[in-house]
Amino acid sequence: MGLSPQNAKRVRCMKSMNDKNSPLCDFDDAVYGVATIGERGQIVIPAEARTELGLEPGDKVMIVRHFKMPAVMIMKISTMRQFLNDMAEHLDRVETREVEEPF
Repeated sequence: MGLSPQNAKRVRCMKSMNDKNSPLCDFDDAVYGVATIGERGQIVIPAEARTELGLEPGDKVMIVRHFKMPAVMIMKISTMRQFLNDMAEHLDRVETREVEEPF
């Protein structure tokens, strides 16, 4: 996907990133707002994000450093587990040549 004026603010949704036929999402739909880091390093995840992503009090989340940018991502442990399981299944298909291109 190139960054033409038509899709400069559109990205693939996380669930469908590997499906080249999936629709693009508005980048603005992925931004929930801004949080301020408190003195103890705490942030408040906006209510809309918690609701849409199913984040509940007591949920365990992983704080993951972005591999390239100075940024962090927050993922529920169950979401990370599903992501890793999906990746393992894809790797199995690649190894058995059910898929020609890894991604």
